[in-house]
Amino acid sequence: MNLLTRLFRSPPDPREALRPLWHRVVEISREPEWYAQCGVADTVAGRFDMITAVLAVALLRLERDEDCRPQASLLTELFVEDMDGQLREGGVGDIVVGKHIGRLMASLGGRLGAYRAGLAGEASLEEALRRNVTLLDDRGPDPLAQRLRALAGQLDTADIGEVLAGRIER
Repeated sequence: MNLLTRLFRSPPDPREALRPLWHRVVEISREPEWYAQCGVADTVAGRFDMITAVLAVALLRLERDEDCRPQASLLTELFVEDMDGQLREGGVGDIVVGKHIGRLMASLGGRLGAYRAGLAGEASLEEALRRNVTLLDDRGPDPLAQRLRALAGQLDTADIGEVLAGRIER
């Protein structure tokens, strides 16, 4: 590598280290059990609900480890990048894509707070899910809450290095 290349190349994107975790969050949110057994609607809205639910659980895990808080921000940036791409692919124009991203971020933030309180036992996780997830049938949010609690417990006991690398066993 010559001197000019070393001097003028841009630094590596710090988000790249978290891309495997982002991909794993999306994979987990697409697991058929969320839809078939937990009653989440297998629609665009339901899939978004599951991505934000699984992402929230992952972010809460990173948030509990003070050293991982910067990674939580980077993971959120990957969410924004992905949603931006999805919106554009869906035909949303440049002029309004920012407004849509703002709404999606507000939605994620609200859900993060509700799920944080629900998983900590400070509020009802079932009620938070009833308000924030598109459910199809009369099963209610109990199976979904049980499965999300299991995922949160799994992440809580997992090695943080494995979580950051996206190696989350299911």
